[in-house]
Amino acid sequence: MTLEYLQNYWWLLSSVLGGLLVFLLFVQGGQSMLLGCRDNSSRELIVNSMGRKWELTFTTLVVFGGAMFASFPLFYSTSFGGAYWLWMLILFSFILQAVSYEYRGKRGNIYGTRTYDIFLFVNGCVGCVLLGVAVSMFFFGAHFTVAKGNLLDTASPVISTWAPTHGFEAIFDWKNLVLGIAVLFLARTQASLYMMNNIVSDQRFFEELKRRALINGCIFVVFFLGFMALLLTCTGYEVVSDGTSTVSVEPESFKYFHNYLSMWWALSALLIGVVMVLFGIGRSVFSRHYTGGIWWSGIGTFLVVCSLLWVAGYGQTAFYPSIDDPMSSLTIRNSSSSEFTLEVMSWVSVLVPFVLAYIAYVWHSMDRKKLTPSEMESTDHKY
Repeated sequence: MTLEYLQNYWWLLSSVLGGLLVFLLFVQGGQSMLLGCRDNSSRELIVNSMGRKWELTFTTLVVFGGAMFASFPLFYSTSFGGAYWLWMLILFSFILQAVSYEYRGKRGNIYGTRTYDIFLFVNGCVGCVLLGVAVSMFFFGAHFTVAKGNLLDTASPVISTWAPTHGFEAIFDWKNLVLGIAVLFLARTQASLYMMNNIVSDQRFFEELKRRALINGCIFVVFFLGFMALLLTCTGYEVVSDGTSTVSVEPESFKYFHNYLSMWWALSALLIGVVMVLFGIGRSVFSRHYTGGIWWSGIGTFLVVCSLLWVAGYGQTAFYPSIDDPMSSLTIRNSSSSEFTLEVMSWVSVLVPFVLAYIAYVWHSMDRKKLTPSEMESTDHKY
């Protein structure tokens, strides 16, 4: 296994984790609907339906961050250490989620369930939008510079220097927000589809979920098309590398459009994924009682996200462009760990299919019995 092969492998594995994470954000999407519930029964059904899966989203986020830290440490230190406020807001919102599920239904809760519902709503909205903003920087760039020589400066051994606002500027960049809003409404759409599959309730609640899937799905499509238009027409960076260091970085118009044309497998994943998402939404909304839309939409989302990350990192492309200094842009070649580290981790990654199989088994076990309103009234084991 050569270094180049290992770098490609770990970008592929990171893309898979990223696709899985975006699919699991339906938990956040469901939480963002809590404050719009008209009755307590619907609110309890949503909280407990999402509560069965919230740990999977949280764990996948941590594993994704860990994989990026181990395989591409320069990206991790540049983004997580530089865009400080962006990532702190994301992590703080997920802490609110963990606290809310832990204490919301406990006896003696002096704050009341309403307080924790607000916390869950904040995580649902802020978590989705800001994760979309963070991913959007893979394409539209960020304000940072990298100087590896600074590592030898004993007075200030800081390799990466970020804009003075440390991530706030990315949050308010309208291009980044287009993807962030698209991720939020995708999560809300998939939450509706998941609850249609997971909850056995009266027809009124089922019709309400169909209505939400239609409205949120339409908003998602509008913003996703806007993001794709920006992506396919924007300027990316073509990188010339000698395998370990960047020789030159040249701006290239329509870079990601060209990447899709040259990577038929990435384009196929994008097109198949989009069709699956639209089919899952359309059939769920317009059928009388169809509950399998979450699987069409979920698998389609996974494929689309993987496709986007592939064109961001492969094809001699800078996956983290620097707006201030193009030569500081990060690639999977100049930001990866050593060959020895990547090789050792690759042997460990053989266990990943077994972990995924276990998650699938646990998922099936939890969802084998559908959630019902009567269960919420008769059990003490609820969030």
